[in-house]
Amino acid sequence: MSYDGMVTHGVAHELNHIIVGGKIDKIHQPERDEIILQIRTQTGTHRLLLSANASHPRVHLTKISRENPMTPPMLCMLMRKHFQGNKILKITQEGFDRILRIETEGRNEMGDLCHRFIVVEIMGRHSNIILLDENNRIMDSAKHVDFTVSAVRQILPGLFYEAPPTQEKLSPDNYSLLDLMTKLDNAPEDTLLDKFLLSAFTGLSPLLAREIVYRFCQNTKVTRGEVNTASFLTETDSFLKEICANQYKPTLVISQTEKKPTAFSCMRLTQYEGGAALEGSESISAVIDAYYEKRAQKDSMNQRMGHLYKLVQNNIERCEKKLVLHRENLKKSQDRETYKIYGDLITANLYRLSGGMRTLEAENYFSENLELIQIPLQEDLTPSQNAQRYYKLYTKAKMTELHATEEIAKAEEEKSYLESVLESLEKAETPADLAEIKGELMDEGYIPKTTTKQAKSQKKSEPMRYLSSDGLEILVGRNNKQNDELTIRMAYSTDWWFHTKEIPGSHVIVRTKGEQEIPDNTVLEAAALAAYYSKAQNSSKVPVDYTTVKNVKKPNGAKPGMVIYDHYYTLYIDPKLPNEG
Repeated sequence: MSYDGMVTHGVAHELNHIIVGGKIDKIHQPERDEIILQIRTQTGTHRLLLSANASHPRVHLTKISRENPMTPPMLCMLMRKHFQGNKILKITQEGFDRILRIETEGRNEMGDLCHRFIVVEIMGRHSNIILLDENNRIMDSAKHVDFTVSAVRQILPGLFYEAPPTQEKLSPDNYSLLDLMTKLDNAPEDTLLDKFLLSAFTGLSPLLAREIVYRFCQNTKVTRGEVNTASFLTETDSFLKEICANQYKPTLVISQTEKKPTAFSCMRLTQYEGGAALEGSESISAVIDAYYEKRAQKDSMNQRMGHLYKLVQNNIERCEKKLVLHRENLKKSQDRETYKIYGDLITANLYRLSGGMRTLEAENYFSENLELIQIPLQEDLTPSQNAQRYYKLYTKAKMTELHATEEIAKAEEEKSYLESVLESLEKAETPADLAEIKGELMDEGYIPKTTTKQAKSQKKSEPMRYLSSDGLEILVGRNNKQNDELTIRMAYSTDWWFHTKEIPGSHVIVRTKGEQEIPDNTVLEAAALAAYYSKAQNSSKVPVDYTTVKNVKKPNGAKPGMVIYDHYYTLYIDPKLPNEG
């Protein structure tokens, strides 16, 4: 991972210069495994993020605001009791491991000064935030670890804290270059240099190990036998001394294709030059914050939307099973006219029939050639009862056809609606978006309704806003409820409405300021947006219908986002955002 022992070293150095001497003003716990300390210093107020998230554990200053639960969790309340108002004395790193210890000073219940500690262990799925008293005894932690989880080290309130077992590796600030050279010379010639560095030093990540090799060889896949070991280790020693001397060059790597952060480090990553954009910064926290902003938010969103996605997907599968069943019934009912003909022919030939007959051979008066047909009879029924039996089969098949046709239409409508909800879920960007979709599913009966303070206080999300090249405002709905709000309530009758043809997607409105027509460029840009925010985002030549809002109507009882429209135009366009090539 990018957040290695060297980055931890840089974060500790930065925090000691920025927040030491400050007071913990506020404490929040936005997630089960995340704590945010608001620290007031002489230079201003800073937010320190402590995260024990299994995917993205980290410690750094952050400028990103997070939503907090209405009721603070128990760990948050405990921290407010024992740490709020405390002064931060120092931040230390355990060797070059990814463990930070924040020492604070405050008063206990008796009014006496005492020291308390916050230990953050950044170790993947074993990450934790641990609160310690002045005697190094555990007060509480974000994750409790008992003997069933680890026989080596338990993390439980009341136990004395023990640091994780150390690895038998060299510390970057305390090693002998001669011993290191001997160790490398004794390694097999096919040993990869980055793997050797990883096994030799604590705190190094594969990313930085490759960087050291790349700086020396301009290649990352190099073996011991291909280099002069003395020169390589001299280069390595120089690199590590820069870090130990706090000569950092925080760098963020931005993918040129995906336009998003792919890596970061406390040193410049020259191995990516030419293949990606490198953004330098004076602050390691700013680099980490930028890297994790979208990734952590996306992971948190995925966790929150997981059960909603599964719920909608299960209901789509239910609709598909209903469609298969009713289509089979509809297919079976197609023989209903044959039953009526059999009943009519038996009735017309009653004088020829007697009890116990198995078949009736008769001319089919309903065919042009008066061909002879064989009509099966039940021996235990009278001729009249056989005729009535076929009439009943005809009536049943007719009713089955009516019912199946009706149920198919309902199932197709419901499936189309659920697919639009699924599309909204995939495009959701904030917790507010998810809350609106959840509320919509509650209103439609897919989720039991619950009334909570959090639900009532949830701020509604706003539609996405774009400006066309002609200066006209374009609004895009984020979900079905917002589509209804946008089209039925917010839009004027002279505005233009865009939507993908028979494909789930967002409603797009072009504000015309009362004009009847809009420029061709705006039409193309709005249509491209409608295609982009639809299920056909990755397709080409997507059909998009557009018309004025006055031609768009919502039928009574229609599901959210469902409308009918007429007097429309259709164009085929590739999905894209404004200003994209």
